[in-house]
Amino acid sequence: QRAEKKPLGIYIHVPFCRSKCVYCDFYSITNKDDKLQDAYLNAICTHIKETGPLAPNYHVDTIYFGGGTPSFFGADGMIAILTAIRKSFHVDLRAEITFEANPDSISPRLLRRLKSEGFNRVSLGVQCDNDEILKKLGRPHNFEQVVNAVKRIRRAGYKNLSLDLIYGLPGQTLESWEKTLENVIALKPEHMSCYGLKVEEGTPLYQYQEYMDLPDDDTQADMYLSAVNILRRNGFRQYEISNFAQRGYPSAHNLKYWMGGEYLGFGPDASSDFAGKRFSVVRDLQSYIDGIQCGGQVLRDV
Repeated sequence: QRAEKKPLGIYIHVPFCRSKCVYCDFYSITNKDDKLQDAYLNAICTHIKETGPLAPNYHVDTIYFGGGTPSFFGADGMIAILTAIRKSFHVDLRAEITFEANPDSISPRLLRRLKSEGFNRVSLGVQCDNDEILKKLGRPHNFEQVVNAVKRIRRAGYKNLSLDLIYGLPGQTLESWEKTLENVIALKPEHMSCYGLKVEEGTPLYQYQEYMDLPDDDTQADMYLSAVNILRRNGFRQYEISNFAQRGYPSAHNLKYWMGGEYLGFGPDASSDFAGKRFSVVRDLQSYIDGIQCGGQVLRDV
């Protein structure tokens, strides 16, 4: 019977952040209202419970908590969501279960609790090793906090760590980018993601980009090629445009997107590719909560 079940990924969008980065176009809010967070938790758990019966012939082999900042949302909420998934879907015992985190919102207790519940992969938002640039971006951490966060993650027993970087940042040169790569590789992650900065309409960065000393397209292209070469020399295999992994550590969840695998997304603005259809959830938290509570329409075709 197990052989008949098809693999399925689950993506959970946690839309809460401590602060909003100037470049960020993902749906997130900085509202610290506990009632709103509780309403979100109830809605997403209900959504998961209602969807589970639609996937009897699937086994979940990847779960990814993205955001927003799941670590800022906290362990209690994340564990409640994971429990709802396990009750509603067939989750493999060896499933890859990832959560995104910022260095400022990771505590030893949070890491230990999530590890004991089955979370086994951490994706840490580093972006840069230059504190001045981090400040310009509105990032709520510095590089020393990154180093300390990595130590905490390892002490908690995680053996699969991904570090996220962005190139093409304000005031960044090819040389400083290469130095960033060296400093982050020294932290010995199993996986690295390197994304070129995109200036998205509607973000603060879009409004004052001309004052930000952004590298031009040619420099950004040089930075990308440089990253590919430096990471390859350090044992990272490029398995997707922006993603690099040590042998045996590509993200199984990332590969679903890349290889056309099936996945279900929960939470505002989450996307799905399931049973031959592509669809997404409304890009508004209150509309999502209201829709789930009242049995309204929260999905839209893509």
